Formats: sequence, structure tokens, C-alpha cells
Amino acid sequence: MDVRLHLKQIAFLCFICFFLTPCGLACGPGRGHGKRRHPKKLTPLAYKQFIPNVAEKTLGASGKYEGKITRNSERFKELIPNYNPDIIFKDEENTNADRLMTQRCKDKLNSLAISVMNQWPGVKLRVTEGWDEDGHHFEESLHYEGRAVDITTSDRDKSKYGMLSRLAVEAGFDWVYYESKAHIHCSVKAENSVAAKSGGCFPGSSKVTLADGRSTHIKDLKLGDKVLAADEKGNILFSDFIMFMDHDPTTRRQFLVIETSEPYKKLTLTAAHLVFIGNGTSTGMTATFASNVKPGDKLLVSDGTRETLTSVTVKRIYTEEHEGSYAPVTALGTIIVDQVLVSCYAVIENHKWAHWAFAPVRLSHALMTWLFPALDSNVTSQEDGVHWYSNMLVHVGSWLLDRDSFHPLGISHSS
Repeated sequence: MDVRLHLKQIAFLCFICFFLTPCGLACGPGRGHGKRRHPKKLTPLAYKQFIPNVAEKTLGASGKYEGKITRNSERFKELIPNYNPDIIFKDEENTNADRLMTQRCKDKLNSLAISVMNQWPGVKLRVTEGWDEDGHHFEESLHYEGRAVDITTSDRDKSKYGMLSRLAVEAGFDWVYYESKAHIHCSVKAENSVAAKSGGCFPGSSKVTLADGRSTHIKDLKLGDKVLAADEKGNILFSDFIMFMDHDPTTRRQFLVIETSEPYKKLTLTAAHLVFIGNGTSTGMTATFASNVKPGDKLLVSDGTRETLTSVTVKRIYTEEHEGSYAPVTALGTIIVDQVLVSCYAVIENHKWAHWAFAPVRLSHALMTWLFPALDSNVTSQEDGVHWYSNMLVHVGSWLLDRDSFHPLGISHSS
């Protein structure tokens, strides 16, 4: 009977591991297990339809309006000209204003331009409205921030606009609205918006410390590595590296750079990533978005040899652009990057809630490590893209936050 009971326990654990394995090993939105997927059939949007089915300026879509950008404002540097020859810009003002947009908007627009040429050979994407500096749109329009474009096809064939809307959705625009018979309205999240980043939190050149004392670039982490981190009391420990929430070696993104005074430290991360500030004790550690950190705040740092963290004063903050972005997750939910303690999480300004949300991932990893201790050494990389589990959490969270806030009148300020 003991043997049979033992076998049943093993079978039960194997079943649980099989069910949870995708949380720890698979990644998305890349290929999964099973048969090869056929290309999905694209369905055109109906006139006046918008995707996602929430108001434009809610978290589940493009997020809140952050203020008008003018040529004289500090934020004007956020706008980037788009000279893609595969896109026709109407530019009726003759100021190149329609070419100015945020990096995220530019990336999505360029991706859509390729889709348009593939869908209709000989036809190009056409932008009729981009950044608005003249006040031609409704109050709080995202056109004033360079986060919205109105588009058509170059042949102005209205029968194509339903499919053009669908292609815009597939290209990754955060909100697409088949607004009128004359154009499609598309918008994106703000570059520094909490809603904009579900992952991709450090450049690949950032360094972490392994259990054997060596330092390695974040991009080179692999399952089985133990990296320097800290527990909730501020004690420095080594923690298992579990997965990348985001693994993107090619996309160029804007990062915040936080520099400290003596001892000098330089931390590079995205604006919506959580970083700890305080005095290094269990009651003095507070997780906040990197975008909230200001000169005079205290970061928690380690020199790699001490058993406790020390506080260092932030001296200056600026931005840099890097190619590639990576969001590692450890069993402790923290990690020391470039000798600075940070959370593994982003988007939600509550480290404990985020850590709780990833409990299934930690359970899956623990069970798989216990049952198959040699497995980690055989898994050295992860497919590119946002991990399916973190992607799911973002969508579920957005739905919960937005379902009560949606009102049909919310679309009235889209243009």
C-alpha cells in the first residue's frame, strides 16, 4: 500500500507540474506546445468599432492624457520625426508636424506600413493627421502628445478601411477606432506611462552578480543561475533566476538613468519599473516607479561583499536609448542590478501584490526543480517576446480596472 500511495503522490505531482509548466518555461507570445499554428484569418473592423472595447484614455487602451506638447515645451524632445519612405504624410500645414510622434507610435506605424504593403501590393500607408500643434482637435486629444495618428491607404479606397483597422490592431496600436468613412484613428500609450511597459525593464548590458562571485550581463542569464538579491528585511541573499518577463534583444527603447553620489552607482531601467528607496531596513524600504525617483532620494545598494544594504543619495536623472531590453524574475522577487536593489516587477506600484501574482510561477519552478533537478542546466534561453503569463496578468488587470470605468462618451475626444 505504501508503494502504491507513493506512486499516486508522484503521479499527482507530475500532473500539477504538467499543468503549471508553461508558467515557468514557456514564453509568449511566441510558439507554444502542440501543432503548428496556421496563420489566423483577419476580420475587418466594422464602421465605428474600436479595439479594445474600452474608452481610449483608460488603462486597458492608450492611457490617460498627460498634457499638450508644444515646440517650446520640455517634452518636445519626446517627439521623433518619421521619415519612413513607405509612408505618405499628408502634411497639409507644411511644417512636418504630421511626421512627429513618440517612439512607440513610430514603431507601430512602421510595422503597420509593412503590413499594408504585404496586404495590398503597390499600396502604401497614408497619414492624414499626426501631432497637432495648432489646436484643431478636441480637448485632451492624444494628437497633442504625438501619440495618435489618423490613417488611410494611399489609394484612398474606403473599401479597404475595415481591414486597415484590423491591420493596425495587429501592428500593436493600443487603441484603434474606425472613426469615420474618411480615416482610421490609432493611438498608443505614453512612453513614460505606467501602462506602457509590461516588461523590458533593463538594457542587456546591465550586470548582476552570480553565486560564484562572477558578474554577468542580464541578457546572458539562464535557468539554474542564482543571482544576488535581497529579502523583505533587506538581507542580501542569492535567489534562483526563474524566467524573463520580457526578452527583447532588438527593439530600441528609452531608459531612465539614475546616478548616485559617492559611492557612484548608475542604474538604467524603464520608467515604469519598481525600484526600492529608503534606508535599507524592513520598515524603511519603499517600492516606487523609477519615474517617481528624484534627486535627493536614497537608493539601496550593495558593494557585493556586505551582508546588508546601504543608502546612497540620487544625484541626477536623465534618459538614454538602448537596443534590447530584459526583465528577469527571481524567486525572491528582487534583484540587485548594477549593485542597486530593485524589484523584479513593473506596471503596478505595489511590489507585494506583484510578487503574490507570480506565486504560480514560483511554485511551478520549485516543483520542476525538485522533480527534474537537471532540467535547468539544459534550458539556456527563452524565446523573444513578453512571457505569456505576464502578458495575461496585464490583460486581466487592465480588464478589472477598466470594466467599470468605460462609458461610450469616452470616445468623443479621440480625434
